[in-house]
Amino acid sequence: MATLQTLLDMEREYSSQGDTAGKRRDKIVISSADGNFLTTIDGRRLLDMQMFNSSANFGYRSPPHHDAIIQQLEVLPGIGSEYQSATRIELAAEIGLSVMDRFGRHGRVHFSVSGAQAVEDALKVVAVATGGRSVFAFEGSYHGRTLAAAAVSSSYRYRHRFGGDQKAHFVPFPYCYRCAYGKTYPGCNYYCIDQFERLFESEFAGIREPSGRLEYTAFLAEPVLGRGGYISPPPEYFSRLKGVLDRYGVLLICDDIQMGLYRAGKLWTFENFAVEPDILLFGKALTNGLFPVSGLWARDPLLDPANWTPSSAHATFGGHPIGMAAGLATFALIRSQDFEQAAESLGNAIEQGLESLAAKEPAIGRVDRLGLAISIEFCHPGTERPWPELAHKLKEAALLANLPPASSAEPIGLLLTVGGYHDNVVTLSPALTMSHEDGMLFLEMFEKYLSTCR
Repeated sequence: MATLQTLLDMEREYSSQGDTAGKRRDKIVISSADGNFLTTIDGRRLLDMQMFNSSANFGYRSPPHHDAIIQQLEVLPGIGSEYQSATRIELAAEIGLSVMDRFGRHGRVHFSVSGAQAVEDALKVVAVATGGRSVFAFEGSYHGRTLAAAAVSSSYRYRHRFGGDQKAHFVPFPYCYRCAYGKTYPGCNYYCIDQFERLFESEFAGIREPSGRLEYTAFLAEPVLGRGGYISPPPEYFSRLKGVLDRYGVLLICDDIQMGLYRAGKLWTFENFAVEPDILLFGKALTNGLFPVSGLWARDPLLDPANWTPSSAHATFGGHPIGMAAGLATFALIRSQDFEQAAESLGNAIEQGLESLAAKEPAIGRVDRLGLAISIEFCHPGTERPWPELAHKLKEAALLANLPPASSAEPIGLLLTVGGYHDNVVTLSPALTMSHEDGMLFLEMFEKYLSTCR
């Protein structure tokens, strides 16, 4: 393997800086991964608390996924997407049956490659079903960076240079710690829902004609904000929102690309809120991050052949046999273990540890958790004023991997992600298979690295 310096020299000369890796001045080059840990090319060992952006939910080098891919390579390593494979049909059935079991709705599955492509396919489904492509979405949402997906993501910086004609109306997420309406939960009685429904009352709110025809015909919702800071809503929010959408004939799309597959404690996140989506988007952890597979499930008749005709959407690698085999390995693993209980047990232990730390560390303003989607919000002590500088300083300090745990002389670092409305939130998405011991190791090292930043 080339030396770190050689690689960095080549990277500067030949690599585009247009991806998110280009944001870093000091590049991090990872050489290996195993379980919950990464090793950099210069020898630093990092406990990964973001697991490939919540793609490797079942740990790195997961034996069932590894074995499934090897077996598929030996039998059918690839096939043109105009043909079916047994694995493609079986995985579609697994997903369809999982939705039927949990929501009692029959539907069909369409496969694609990236999360952004799944979002675009969902917008096409909405256009066919309703005649419109404009959607509601949340402030703080992130749905991808293709032209259409960027247009329905809340950050203008993702789209301002590229044009495009997709349109979204952004609605405040129920971020109760920083309520957009200045209310306090639960005394607010879901004032945010009242304000959303108010948009439908008159044409002068700007979304409907006097006839009742709507400009926005679907709501594209992350049930827990991802890039927006792993914020979960109050318990009745989505059931009340769905009531409004049903009254006005607006479809509900669940973007579960990041939070699905037990990240938020359930196989599909809307299970937490007893709400049935019309369209469900999946990706990332479906293959444990080993092959790019995304897609959507849509209730009947949205994907019936009469509506979703052949070639409505196409990707050369959509339904690829290797990705399908990895997805089937995920569902086999789900049947063999109780990941709902695992997410709750580890999540609760980490949450309690962070709450104990927050009791003595005034810079921690909020700890939030749903399943194993955990967020830690940093604020200037004694206020709710965001402190993004501290969050980023902590992230960089942990990457140095220069502090050892009490049980070892070997330094251990942490791989953390910073996000949120004000870029002041550390978001955690540890593996569902992480041991209690590694969870406690995280808490020990998190406190140690935080102490170096104060």
